[in-house]
Amino acid sequence: MAGDIYERELRSIFSGNKEFIVKFTKTFDELEKSHYISMIEKPFVVVRAAGSLGVDLIVLRYDFSFPIEVKSSKFKILRFAESNGRAQDQAENYIKITSRAGIFPIYAYRLKRTKGDPWRLFTLPEMIVHGNLLLIYNLLPKMEKSKDGNFILRWEEGLPLSRFISYLNRK
Repeated sequence: MAGDIYERELRSIFSGNKEFIVKFTKTFDELEKSHYISMIEKPFVVVRAAGSLGVDLIVLRYDFSFPIEVKSSKFKILRFAESNGRAQDQAENYIKITSRAGIFPIYAYRLKRTKGDPWRLFTLPEMIVHGNLLLIYNLLPKMEKSKDGNFILRWEEGLPLSRFISYLNRK
């Protein structure tokens, strides 16, 4: 499947795959590149969870762990009402299952055919979050809702992955 490419890409980044990160960031500015490079020193264990838990990836480390749902498009706006509403139903289910555990999912939105950092991160609004994860939850932009109550991702409003990494790996 086409989406598997971007799951593998994100898995390589979070797991600190040096060879991949160096190649991937070749055209990035120096600041973005330095943030990505920091993943080599402070990697996560990344588990592909598609099918079993519903989310695409689970990233685990001594300080932070979270489920990640990967989305990609060549368009800067992704509407969850499209594709038979499957993404909307999935998001509503994530709210139920993750809130019960005091955690939240991260939506990683990969814009195809763009220069610089192609990843933007979001999370769902109005989640019940506890502990250290509340710091990250407050950092992430919340997904917009349409007048019909369906979620919308606007790539330009997301948090660049390089900035998120900078926050996670700061010394």
